Amino acid sequence: MAAAETTSEAECFTCGKVKVTYLCEGCSQKFCFKDLAQHHQEHVLELEKVVTNCDEFQQKIIEQKQDLNYRSLLEQVNEWEKNSIIKIKQTAEECRQELIKSADDNIIEVKKKLDELIANLRQIREEDDFNEVHLNKLKALLEKLQKELDQPLHIYISKERRSFINKISIINKVSAASVTSSVLLRVSSRINYRNARWKQYGLTVAGENGQGNRISQLSKPWGLYVDDDQTVYFADQSNHRIVEWKLGATSGQVVAGGNGQGSGAHQLSCPHDVIIDKERDSLIISDYSNRRVVRWPRRNGTSGETIISNIFCWGLAMDNNGSLYVVDTVKTEVTRYRKGESQGTVVAGGNGRGNCLDQLADPRYIFVDRDHSVYVSECGNARVVKWVEGAKQGIVVAGGHGSGSSLKQLSCPLGVVVDQIGTVYVADWGNARIVRWPKRAKRGSVIIGGNGEGGQSNQLNRPIGLSFDQHGNLYVVDSENHRVQKFDIDYNT
Repeated sequence: MAAAETTSEAECFTCGKVKVTYLCEGCSQKFCFKDLAQHHQEHVLELEKVVTNCDEFQQKIIEQKQDLNYRSLLEQVNEWEKNSIIKIKQTAEECRQELIKSADDNIIEVKKKLDELIANLRQIREEDDFNEVHLNKLKALLEKLQKELDQPLHIYISKERRSFINKISIINKVSAASVTSSVLLRVSSRINYRNARWKQYGLTVAGENGQGNRISQLSKPWGLYVDDDQTVYFADQSNHRIVEWKLGATSGQVVAGGNGQGSGAHQLSCPHDVIIDKERDSLIISDYSNRRVVRWPRRNGTSGETIISNIFCWGLAMDNNGSLYVVDTVKTEVTRYRKGESQGTVVAGGNGRGNCLDQLADPRYIFVDRDHSVYVSECGNARVVKWVEGAKQGIVVAGGHGSGSSLKQLSCPLGVVVDQIGTVYVADWGNARIVRWPKRAKRGSVIIGGNGEGGQSNQLNRPIGLSFDQHGNLYVVDSENHRVQKFDIDYNT
C-alpha cells in the first residue's frame, strides 16, 4: 500500500465521520483506516485495468505488424521493376527491404517502449507502492504509445531522373526538413493555407541528442537552408560552424567552420544564417561576430572568402534573379546586392533606428517573395513590416502594438515566411509560439506552441528559424531545445 501519514482526528474524506485519519500522499485527502483500505483497493483495480490494456495493446502491435499497410507502396515498386526489367531489379529489391525496415522500425520502437512500460508495471505491482500520480502517468504513457502506433507511416516514393531509367528510393518524411525562412518559399500551390491546420505535437528531425558539439548534436541553432534533395544546412551558432544534415541521417557533417571560434579564413564566429548560391555551388554565411558575409565552397571547402565586410549581418535571402539580400542589424537596414555589384542598394530601413514606417529597430530575419517585396522581422518594434520593391516605407503586416503576448502583439519576432496568398507566419521568439497573420488581419492566431516554454513535443523554447516543405509541413528551429521540429499539416482541414 502507498505510504500514508497519520494525522490527528479529522473528517474522513469518504464517510465524513470525525476519526483518526491518514493522509494519502497521492490525492492529499484524509481517510479513516477502513476507507483508506478501500481507497487502496480502488487503486489496485485501476492498476489491473492498465495491465489489461497493455496486454491488449501488445496483441494489437502483433496484428499490425502482420498487416502490410504499406502494400500500395510495394506495388509501386513492383510496377517500376516490371517496366525497367533487368536494369533495376537490384534497386527494386533494395527499396523493398528499406520500405519494410522503415515500417518495422516504427513498430519495433513502439514495442520497445511498451516493454519498458510493462517492466515498470511489474515492479509497481510487486512493490505495491503506488497512488493516483503513478496511475495517471502510466495511463498517459500507454495512451501516447497507442497514438504513436496509430500514426500513418511517413513514407513515400521519391523518383530521381536518370538518363536511361527513373531510379527510385525510399524516403521517410519524418526525417525531412525544409527551406529556410531567409530564402524564397517553395511550397505546393495545391495546399489551401487559408484553412490549414497543423498537428500540435512535433517530430524532432535534427538535434535530438541534446546540446553539444558532436556531429549528432546542435548548440543554439539559428538559420537553416534545405536543398532540393532535402539536405539541410544549419547555422550551428554556438559551435561556430555550418552543418550539413542529409535526409534520414542521425548526425551531420561540418561543411564550414568547425575550427574553433575565430576570424581566420577557415573559421566562423557565431554564424546566424546560411543559404546556398546554386549558380556558384557555394554557401553564403552570415558570420555575425566577425562582421562579414562569407562565401564558402559547398563541396570540400576548407576556407571561406569574405564578400561583404564591416557589417553586423543577421538574416540572408536570395531572390529568383540571384540577388543577395543582407540584414545589417546595427545600421537597421536591408541591402540588396545584384549580381556583379560591389555596392548594394538599401531596400528597407536606412533612416536610423526608430518605429516610424520608414525606419527599423533591431531587424533580424527577412523573406523575399516572387514580386521582390521584402518582409522584415523587427525584434525592437515587435512587428513584421513589408517593403514593396522601390518603396520608401514599409507596411505593418504583423504585430505593431508593442511587445506582449496578446494576439495583436509579438515579442521579439524572428523567423518569417509568407505563403502564396500573402499570409505571414512568424516565429514569436519571446512567446514560444508560431503565429499566423492573414493578409490585412488585425490580429494573429497561434498555430504551433503557445503552451509555455519547454521541451515537450507540443512546446517550443525560443523559436527562431521557420519554414514549410513542399507538402505544407511546418519546420521550426527550436533554438534553446537545440533541435529542429517538424509539425505535420493536418490534411483533414
